Amino acid sequence: MATSPPYPTYPPAPTGSPAPGGVLRHPHWWQRTWVRYAAPISLLALSGLVILALVRQQTGTEGFLVGLGLAVFPVPLLIAAFRWLDRVEPGPWRNLAFCFAWGACAAALVAIIANSFATHWIAVATADPKGADTLGMTVIAPVVEESAKATAVLLVFLFRRRHFTGIVDGVVTAGVTATGFAFTENILYLGTAFGTDQSDGGHGGIASVTAATFFVRVVMSPFAHPLFTVFTGIGFGISALTAEHRRVRRTLAPLGGLLLAMGMHSLWNGSTSFGDGYGFFAVYGAFMVPMFGLLTWLVISTRQRELRTVRAELPAYVVAGWLTMPEPFVMGSMKARRLARDHARDRLGKAAARTVAEYEAYATSLAFLRHRGRSGRAGADFVVRERELLQELWHRREVARPALAHAGHTLAGAVLWGVPPMYGHGHGYAPGHGPFPVYGHHPSYGAPSYGAPSHGAPAYGAPAYGAPGYRPPAYDPGPGAGGHAPRPAVPSQYAVPSQYGAPAYGRAPQAYASQGQAAYDPAPQVRVTPTPPSTAAGPPPSA
Repeated sequence: MATSPPYPTYPPAPTGSPAPGGVLRHPHWWQRTWVRYAAPISLLALSGLVILALVRQQTGTEGFLVGLGLAVFPVPLLIAAFRWLDRVEPGPWRNLAFCFAWGACAAALVAIIANSFATHWIAVATADPKGADTLGMTVIAPVVEESAKATAVLLVFLFRRRHFTGIVDGVVTAGVTATGFAFTENILYLGTAFGTDQSDGGHGGIASVTAATFFVRVVMSPFAHPLFTVFTGIGFGISALTAEHRRVRRTLAPLGGLLLAMGMHSLWNGSTSFGDGYGFFAVYGAFMVPMFGLLTWLVISTRQRELRTVRAELPAYVVAGWLTMPEPFVMGSMKARRLARDHARDRLGKAAARTVAEYEAYATSLAFLRHRGRSGRAGADFVVRERELLQELWHRREVARPALAHAGHTLAGAVLWGVPPMYGHGHGYAPGHGPFPVYGHHPSYGAPSYGAPSHGAPAYGAPAYGAPGYRPPAYDPGPGAGGHAPRPAVPSQYAVPSQYGAPAYGRAPQAYASQGQAAYDPAPQVRVTPTPPSTAAGPPPSA
């Protein structure tokens, strides 16, 4: 089970609330939530109706239904492949739904209208219909279609920036958009081929035009359009990984990816016009298949690098007591993640498995946030984002940590220290046992000022809460983190140490029940309650 990285959202301030200067602020009409959702939905719905009418007009009702039935075959496989690539830090389904709908409706509509108009205009101007068709296929179509598909990637990059953090996100966004575009285009081509067969006397079988079109477009090259547009996605992914002060690289990377996508598309379309038909097979075998293999290797290696980043960044939160020792190991292994979800599902049901999946997604987002901070790409909201993610992890710890400990214990083959019993089975262990290192001195961060967590903590090994003994400087991203101006100082126990050397909120809180104090829970709403409520306290409230 995979779930999107659920960046927490909190209720907005009431409309008309006073601004810092004391003036009542009223959001503009285009800033309202219903407008932001209704506008793209209406645009895509209108585009879908128009493209439906155009395709049905060209293929006929029967041809449209045949094309629709045949074109749907590769879609689930392609979507599943891109979702698999995105399982380390899965993006929300609504982003993928938007990308697919944009490709299938808006981009396809733009391509049909623009290609037809440009080809007709060239044919009239040059009095050479055959040359106009060739020019339209090799020049106009690649430029128009790749630009239309790239618009969806650009929109997600600009307006869903939290979900667009690297190359894998760019590949998934571009690939799903191109899958939707290829779906509509296949309906048109297959429906037209069926109409050709019907007009020639209804010949069927493998010798029909429909069968040949299905074999070339669905069997041999279902990845063609995604392969082209993935270059655009890689360009945007490189831009997302580049520091804000390197504006030239951030601008040229997407443009370079778009040009590569257009060039590959043009080569693919032009392969049918030379070599008496053998040019297509030559380009397919010598260029398309190797390029597909190269990009697959690149994306999978990037996915593995993301897992290594998770394993490298999370130990700092183990030191602070927010996470237990096996969690960096488990979060850095897709097999261990799946084992933890399965264990929770078997013991406590689907709701618990969903909670574990959310915990894994939050922890991954936290690791990437910290990595961006240490590499000078932190946004101005670094402190707020880190606190939100830590709070969400703390709310789910009762369900998630036993499952994660079980996964780590099973894969490591040894007992662990500092983890809770497996849903009522087993006992705690003394420090120093098991394959996981003690994170008191992690080489990437140095020795944190607040030291190692207390070993006498309750169930989940969280150290006693209190203000750290040091006084770190207030958070200042500086010019390396985007050039934001320093913000007002925050309380020292919540401040980010220099160089992102430790989590912003210090050590995790400890339950106070044993001391006769009331437990603190910053979010009283219950999300999943598979076990009796714990007395463990949540993170400290903001000052």
